[in-house]
Amino acid sequence: MSRRVLILAHTGREESLKAAWEACAQLHASGIVPVMQKSELGDMVRFFGQLDQPVEVLHDHVKLPDVELVMVLGGDGTILRAAELVREVDVPLLGVNLGHVGFLAESERADLAQTVEWVASRQYTVEERMTIDVQVWVRGQKIWHTWALNEAAIEKGNRERMLEVVTEVDERPLTSFGCDGVVLATPTGSTAYAFSAGGPVVWPEVEALLIVPISAHALFAKPLVVSPRSRLAVEILNRTDAQGVLWCDGRRSVDLPPGARVEVTRSATPVRLARTHQTPFSGRLVRKFELPIQGWRGPVPQTDAIHTGPVPVVRTLRPSRGLPTPPRHAEPSAEPPFAEPPSADPGAPTDPSTVK
Repeated sequence: MSRRVLILAHTGREESLKAAWEACAQLHASGIVPVMQKSELGDMVRFFGQLDQPVEVLHDHVKLPDVELVMVLGGDGTILRAAELVREVDVPLLGVNLGHVGFLAESERADLAQTVEWVASRQYTVEERMTIDVQVWVRGQKIWHTWALNEAAIEKGNRERMLEVVTEVDERPLTSFGCDGVVLATPTGSTAYAFSAGGPVVWPEVEALLIVPISAHALFAKPLVVSPRSRLAVEILNRTDAQGVLWCDGRRSVDLPPGARVEVTRSATPVRLARTHQTPFSGRLVRKFELPIQGWRGPVPQTDAIHTGPVPVVRTLRPSRGLPTPPRHAEPSAEPPFAEPPSADPGAPTDPSTVK
């Protein structure tokens, strides 16, 4: 059976169209059938003309569960769109960054040919990223249910009015405050909106949920990291008539009237990301954020490889005459005591016979 890879690109950009055309050609040359969505394939044909290699159309020629991998050409927004597409199927995503930071992407535009080679030779691994389940309740009725890979962001609906909210962890109220919003994020989302709001960076393998207030007017309104088994909630208080809006991954939104309640728990369905590099997350942070690392000397050598000489013995001198000597309870030393010569009286005459 032929292997199939879905190419998902931001076809509104010329660079993305060129990358998609190259990826299709290289996949075909490697014996893999390229697959595209009908609208994106149409954009590419209008830009380049008829393609030299056959490309199958998703849903027309092949179903999504029959695809081995989704190669996403674009930034984090395109990867989030791809995550929506494969939400109900077990297909991993491999991002090739064509945007700015591209934190979710695995490789850069210059590495496209090498990435295709790795895919063709199956030199990639798959890791799972935790997602969250999001529900919105108004007057006891559930009005919205969705999910998010990065975050569920509660924001004020009007620029001139701040939101009055109360946060909740495990069905117990925590604190209330006025703010511009609250971000409920995953470890993957800790480097996205939550990071911009002052939240901590959490390593992807750490299972946790984050609560990050946005411009809060309160003494105790700091970012919190809680258990992944916790149930988080944010209620829009009725103190004012300020409206809110909930955004999930910056792609799906719903209005929040006063009294609305947003509940967030860990979702049972993760997002699967393909990895061609075994770079630690710290290396990804350095590369994506261009962090300064000048002066780093590397790990300390192992202790058994270090050869040291004998530890020097430091002897303590006795106090000078005229100062009280503490009582000695130990046995007298066999060595003669060290005594300093008496200090001369500055007012006494000097004996010439003692001067050498």
